[in-house]
Amino acid sequence: MRRFLQLGLVGLLMALPLHAAELANLRNGFSIRHQRHDTVGDTTRLYMDAAPDSGYIDVPTAEVESFEVAPPDPPEATAQAQQPQDLNSIVSSASARNQVDADFIASVIRAESANNPHAVSPKGAQGLMQLMPQTASMLGVKNSFDPAENVDGGVRYLRDLLVLYNNDMIKALAAYNAGPQRVQQYKGLPPYHETHAYVARVIKDYNCKKLAKRKTQPQAAARHQPASKAVIAQGGPGSVAGTD
Repeated sequence: MRRFLQLGLVGLLMALPLHAAELANLRNGFSIRHQRHDTVGDTTRLYMDAAPDSGYIDVPTAEVESFEVAPPDPPEATAQAQQPQDLNSIVSSASARNQVDADFIASVIRAESANNPHAVSPKGAQGLMQLMPQTASMLGVKNSFDPAENVDGGVRYLRDLLVLYNNDMIKALAAYNAGPQRVQQYKGLPPYHETHAYVARVIKDYNCKKLAKRKTQPQAAARHQPASKAVIAQGGPGSVAGTD
């Protein structure tokens, strides 16, 4: 009888999922979907995937009100996850919807996450365009690790910054990295080494993309290249919204 109960228990455990997704309900009203968590004193670590080396977010334990079993992913989301969309197509679609240069978007993604859709920063920024959970919620992004959803939200935010700063790429990038309040505080590029390095990295990559296109398609580039981008190629600010 005892052996029968043991076998029955083993069968039951095998039938259950090893890692049921959870929701961490925070005091600020947001919820973070994750696979598992560990709490050590003042810090609770939320793991984004069941794998031992998966990305994670550290949140103050005091900010977590409760945990609950997350609802299952909708069938549509599961199907999309099984058929990942090409990043170039995602960027191209976001560029067309928001009228932001696709090369500029691609350069921001490369600087933010090195094109890793599962990237998580030490501060908790997630996905290709490194959206903070609060920013993602504000933008209506439900899953920051979904490439299409992350890029759509990130590009909409980037577009708003470009409009806010009259298409000044330097200020828009600085605000994306350090926050608009810092750009306003310092009336331009904040005096932070990280922000300076970030802006320079994006501009360098963006210029390389444009120069490569000019070499491969010199005549087409000459016909379609706005004057402002020639300024960008020399390292100055210019217009990137609403261009090819």
